[in-house]
Amino acid sequence: MRQAGLFCRSKQLLMTYLLLKKQALRFLPVKILYAFVLFTSGPSAFAQQSKSSMAYRVAMPQPASQIYQVVFTYTRFKADMLELKMPAWTPGYYQLLHYVKQVSNFNATDGNGKTIAWTRPNANSWQLQTKNTTTITVSYDVKATTAFVAQPFLDSTHGYIVPAGVFLYVAGMINHPVTVTIEPYKNWASIATGLEPVAGKKFTYHAADFDILYDSPLLTGNLETLPSFTVRGIPHYFTGYKMGAFNRAELMNDLQKIVEAGTDIFGDIPYPHYTFIAIGPGRGGLEHFNSTTISFDGSQLSTPEGRKRLLLFLAHEYFHHYNVKRVRPAELGPFDYDNGNRTKMLWVSEGLSVYYEYLVLLRKGLITSTDLLNAIRGNIKAYENKPGRLYQSVAEASYETWSDGPFGRTGDEVNKTISVYDKGPVMGLLLDLTIRHATGNKRSLDDLMRLLYVDFYKKRKRGFSEAELRAACEKIAGIPLDEFFNYIYTVQTPDYPKYFAYAGLAIDTLPAALPGGWLGISTRYRDDTLSVTAVDWNSPAWHAGIRMQDKILLAAGTKATKKQFDEMAAARMPGYKIKLLVLHNGKQEEKEITLSARFEKSFTIKPINDPGKLQKAILQDWLKE
Repeated sequence: MRQAGLFCRSKQLLMTYLLLKKQALRFLPVKILYAFVLFTSGPSAFAQQSKSSMAYRVAMPQPASQIYQVVFTYTRFKADMLELKMPAWTPGYYQLLHYVKQVSNFNATDGNGKTIAWTRPNANSWQLQTKNTTTITVSYDVKATTAFVAQPFLDSTHGYIVPAGVFLYVAGMINHPVTVTIEPYKNWASIATGLEPVAGKKFTYHAADFDILYDSPLLTGNLETLPSFTVRGIPHYFTGYKMGAFNRAELMNDLQKIVEAGTDIFGDIPYPHYTFIAIGPGRGGLEHFNSTTISFDGSQLSTPEGRKRLLLFLAHEYFHHYNVKRVRPAELGPFDYDNGNRTKMLWVSEGLSVYYEYLVLLRKGLITSTDLLNAIRGNIKAYENKPGRLYQSVAEASYETWSDGPFGRTGDEVNKTISVYDKGPVMGLLLDLTIRHATGNKRSLDDLMRLLYVDFYKKRKRGFSEAELRAACEKIAGIPLDEFFNYIYTVQTPDYPKYFAYAGLAIDTLPAALPGGWLGISTRYRDDTLSVTAVDWNSPAWHAGIRMQDKILLAAGTKATKKQFDEMAAARMPGYKIKLLVLHNGKQEEKEITLSARFEKSFTIKPINDPGKLQKAILQDWLKE
């Protein structure tokens, strides 16, 4: 946790100057120039560059109401009209969330307290008539009821501010600097954020522009801060709410290893400090420029499997500060806060981050090579044994995330989608093994990530196009990669045996019958009713016309309960006929369904006999065996 007054302002300015000069922290050239002038030229240069000022104040006097009271002040401007806008989404979560729906009690006044007239030109905008006015004060409330990493939340115990869901911006002024003052509830003592504190002003923070503000969430309450650690002289913090019982020292030791492993890949740390912000038990994690917000329950660390899952999750979110925030597709910046930013390369941004969460933990001894292979096998099975692989490429899945959701569509349409979180890491593995094989194990995917980091983030100060990504891959591999990119842009099944053989491994891709009969229905029992929650595509139940949300009233003439139904289906063999009474679209229908056999590919991975010298070298270097 970083609080105001922790460091003197001169040290902050000097640190920022050195980092900007050395590492070019901002994505876009205009922002780099602006930040450089802002932080290195002193107050007079700031006044010349920006005579106006923008400031926010957020209060929560009655947190049980779950309402943030927000006041925005904009001074010393000249405009006959101002348009204020609320983002429709937050960077890192590729879904429109329509934060404006939670805004109420909007009011605007001038410097004399006189009401300013306003209209709503569209759903997420307010247009203010500001003629002859040089100061405005806007107040509004934000309802914060959803405990999720991409949504603002407030209750009687703590508050979580997702800036894109709380702070309006002036249209066309995203590049303007802004300060934020938080007034925590009277019984709360702490704030955790990646924002820079303003010296001498408690709980007041500065952002060089609204992109930085929107990428810097804040957590407030009576928080716990764990002992920090440094990597290459850079401090790393872990602060959270209601973190539970676990070994604090062991977690921070593991986190330090994760940070070191990520840093070893790129050879550079591009931030002055980093904060892990644990928002409490809940759902999800979200990466940011120099922080990450994570749903966190330390009790998960009490079992070996729970510990692995949580560390993989933390490694994934941390690795994103490289892969997404800096190594990024060109489409992911500058941001379109109205409509979102579609790209066909989330298989890189998200998929490779999944692959690297495995590698990072493996390289520091936090998981075994068997764990990694089992994880990859699970990713392959998750999409290869589902029909979506026949309909949607991983590039299409990347682009359609905004409409499909991060894990594919729901309902019957789920059968036509895949997830970049499943196929993406597998593509990362295939690319890694291809590079290693083509270069005699002299290069790997690490070299590609370093090239993208240096060439695009540090030198060109921007993201890469699809063509530039392919060119970089082929430069590192030293060969054309037509076959690999065909797997990205089509639904062609990869030649898994060929690629795993590069590392002296065999993979079983032959279909095999699973034990017992196959009906293809998943159910849930609630309110004395057995409901269908999922139907396997092309299963006997599917062909019989059973669909999600149908109700199973009777099974074999008996009232259906989940236990009885599951046991009956599991005990039968292919060819057995099950009679069901189903409520479908409001009508009762009798169904007689004949169970069949279900075939799946196991994708079991194991070493081959008598691997060659290069195969041995690749396997040993890749899996550290």
